[in-house]
Amino acid sequence: MTTPPATPRARRATVPGALAARDDLADAHYASAFALPVPRAGALTAEQWARAVFEGAPAPLRRFLVLGWTLGLGLRLGPRTSPRHVLGWAVSDAADHSLTLTARSPLVLTHNVVAVEDARVLWATFVRFDRPVGRSLWALAAPIHHRTVPRLLRRAARDAASAGETTRADGRLP
Repeated sequence: MTTPPATPRARRATVPGALAARDDLADAHYASAFALPVPRAGALTAEQWARAVFEGAPAPLRRFLVLGWTLGLGLRLGPRTSPRHVLGWAVSDAADHSLTLTARSPLVLTHNVVAVEDARVLWATFVRFDRPVGRSLWALAAPIHHRTVPRLLRRAARDAASAGETTRADGRLP
């Protein structure tokens, strides 16, 4: 019996200049990125990666995330079952190899961008503080974000590999 190869770890990465310069992201006060090396990452779309990361997380973790986003940051999320939302985050931009998820509150405007390349997945987060208290809340949330996103990426890659990169008819991972 062979042991499956270990899933690589997601690491902090430089936010690509092309992303940071986008009109919808250029006014962010905070930006971070994590990259996960994944052989054949491009076999899945950016939307499939986003859904695997957020919607494929274990139910208790999904509840923790949604509570943190809504109660902690005050984000207004949309319907979690909508095809135009990923765990309540609105799909605000979709291109060939990238997807932008957006959520806002009276305090912050947030974007998560998933960019898929041949051999890596990049998850970049941008936050604009619309009120001073937004900066303080993000300062509390950022350490959780820095620990959670890499783990979610790694788990999604592991699940995708074990699923044989097959998808359901609606484009989601099984």
